[in-house]
Amino acid sequence: MAAPFRFEIHTLYRLFFSGKVESITLTLTDGEIGVYANHSFFTAPVLSCILRMKDDKGVLRSAFITDGILEVSEHKTVLLVDAAEWPQEIDLDRALAAREKAEKEVGKTRLRFEVKSAKARVRRAEFRLKAYELK
Repeated sequence: MAAPFRFEIHTLYRLFFSGKVESITLTLTDGEIGVYANHSFFTAPVLSCILRMKDDKGVLRSAFITDGILEVSEHKTVLLVDAAEWPQEIDLDRALAAREKAEKEVGKTRLRFEVKSAKARVRRAEFRLKAYELK
């Protein structure tokens, strides 16, 4: 059993999670990373993904998270994201509609920043749907 460390997830609207975990796995801009107790300190941008964390009792939990910032420090690890949802909180119809709308926008838009924004919305919708399947 790995040593536990303090982990918090903050969204714009709530403290999504606060507790001790053995590990977390998520996607940074340069790839997937696993964080354990006594990890070297860093701050890095996070992409929308499925966050996986093993709590201090060894139970694996998953959640959908949007883009944000991860800070690993001596006393705790903090994830700041726009939104985070447990699989049971995800509205399937809303996620499907969001993906469909974003996919249509990818094909219609011409400006680079609009295409990038639409692709990011497709990515968020896809991960939200993947998280829903973990229910």
